[in-house]
Amino acid sequence: MALKKGQDIELDIDDAAYKGKGIGKIDGLAVFVPNTTPGDRIKARILKKKKSYAEAKLLEVLEKGPYRIDPKCQHAKNCGGCSWQHVSYEHQKEFKRDQVRDHIHRIGGLTDLEVNPIIGCDLPFYYRNKMEYSIGHKRWLSQEEVNRDEYVDDRCFAVGLHAPGRFDKILNINECHLQDPISYKIMDFFRQWCVENNIAPFNRIDHKGFMRNLIIRKAYYTDDLMVNIVTYQDDQGLIEPLAEALLKEFPEITTIINNVNDTKSPTSEGRYEKIIHGPGYITDKIGDYRFNIDANAFFQTNTPQAEQLYKIVKDFAGIRDNDIIYDLYCGVGTLTIYLSDKAKKVVGIELEEVAIRNAQKNAEKNNIDNVSFVKGDMKDVFTEEISDRYGDPNCLVTDPPRAGMHPDVVERLIELKVPKIVYVSCNSSTMARDLKKLNEVYEIQDIQPVDMFPQTYHIETVAKLRLRT
Repeated sequence: MALKKGQDIELDIDDAAYKGKGIGKIDGLAVFVPNTTPGDRIKARILKKKKSYAEAKLLEVLEKGPYRIDPKCQHAKNCGGCSWQHVSYEHQKEFKRDQVRDHIHRIGGLTDLEVNPIIGCDLPFYYRNKMEYSIGHKRWLSQEEVNRDEYVDDRCFAVGLHAPGRFDKILNINECHLQDPISYKIMDFFRQWCVENNIAPFNRIDHKGFMRNLIIRKAYYTDDLMVNIVTYQDDQGLIEPLAEALLKEFPEITTIINNVNDTKSPTSEGRYEKIIHGPGYITDKIGDYRFNIDANAFFQTNTPQAEQLYKIVKDFAGIRDNDIIYDLYCGVGTLTIYLSDKAKKVVGIELEEVAIRNAQKNAEKNNIDNVSFVKGDMKDVFTEEISDRYGDPNCLVTDPPRAGMHPDVVERLIELKVPKIVYVSCNSSTMARDLKKLNEVYEIQDIQPVDMFPQTYHIETVAKLRLRT
């Protein structure tokens, strides 16, 4: 069958592919379809046809596969926040492990290395400590609305998440099960208040309007609750009444921040911020350590699973009393501090200045005196000079962004020949790429996936490396 764009097909889904899509084949050609699961027989429409694959959208599930369940959330089919709510959690874990194994074997070339069973999450829902809601002047229409004969107006004050692959339309959500339910209740109250008070949403096309994002952070262990309102202008005459209304309706809120992003950049981080109520941060714990978390600071999104992840890192590191550890891409120093009780010294390296400031404050807060933090781009500061200053590392922990480590950093690790490396990754494909190169000098001994993000295709993976002798 010669597939064409716009063609409707029936398809058996045979496997789960990367990014949560199901995959089936027609005459040997792979067809990727979101919102499907292995065992489904579906009707789909071809959206894109390439030489080696095709992409399609689900029209109808003709026969349900054994892994399919009814999603908890009414928005699951259209929302970019979850991609696997229609798959039972036990099978989500199996599919994620399969993806890590495929990357390690196919991209990394480590075909003799088996991937450990995934460490699952005890809280498959309501686990996020941070939700970032987008605001727009148009909402995403459901397929039912698109198919109506009469005109459906998509203009409104929309607050929610982006539809998959779309940054110009907002799915105007009424519920979300990824964070504590108070999160979407605050979001709904915020939206109604803005509508009633004629507050304009920011328009990314003509760069007019006021409200850009609503970000809610809720600490897992302390119940601190932050509301961060991101606006295009600095207008306290609008923000202060809103803050007062929020505090009256939700007295649980411990701090309110106004980030002002008066640029065309779509980022939710303001050019500057103002504390409207409370201390301007929330406090949470990982292990025995407490961390102050500012509005724009990175903190692991799933607190109890971060503890599981850090335990694996500490175990893989095999730290001894005299070890000097370098923690690359250290963020606000959570892992740096977590490892400090076993080592002689831990050096955290991080690009973002706000993260370094947070890391230093967190070390002071926890009375840790054997950690140091260095600001700079990893490829520029991770040089012989830093080794001369702090000593040669006995162990190195690296937790790079999704793109993996810069080639210069990989080459530096090969040159250093550190006895022990622990590689933490949120993208097992780029990790596999880096491990393939590091395998020239280091033996890859263990691969442990940890599920930080149930209902999505994302997976954290930890690799244990030892210098070849």
